[in-house]
Parts: sequence; C-alpha cells; structure tokens
Amino acid sequence: MATRITSKGQITLPKRVRDALGLKPGDEIEFVSGERDFAIRKVMQQSPISRYRGHLTALAGTTPDAIVTELRGD
Repeated sequence: MATRITSKGQITLPKRVRDALGLKPGDEIEFVSGERDFAIRKVMQQSPISRYRGHLTALAGTTPDAIVTELRGD
C-alpha cells in the first residue's frame, strides 16, 4: 500500500491501515526505525489511574470496613 507525501511533508494513512491499527481522529502514532525500514504503531495512552497502581498493596486482605474504621480513627 502506498501514499504520497505533500509539499508540507504530510501523508494520509490509508483507511485499511487506520482500521488495522484501530486509529481514530486525535490518536497518536509513532514511526519505529527498523534495520532497513520504518514501522508505524499506535501510541497507547496511559490510563490516568495507572499511576496509582500498587499503592494499596499494603492493604491486601483488609476489609473495606476495617479501612474506613481506621481512617476515621474509630
């Protein structure tokens, strides 16, 4: 599959490529350098919740009621 580069250096990704990568307007892609070519892949956005992953490990096995009781100081 081929596409042309505009005078501004822009390209249009063919629909088959967009569909195969699951791309929607606003998504980001990156060009990955291979030994003799480049590949395109979708940039996976990190979930805003993922930065909190692992913060509650110390509370594993504790019931929610016990956590609330401790937080309230009861």
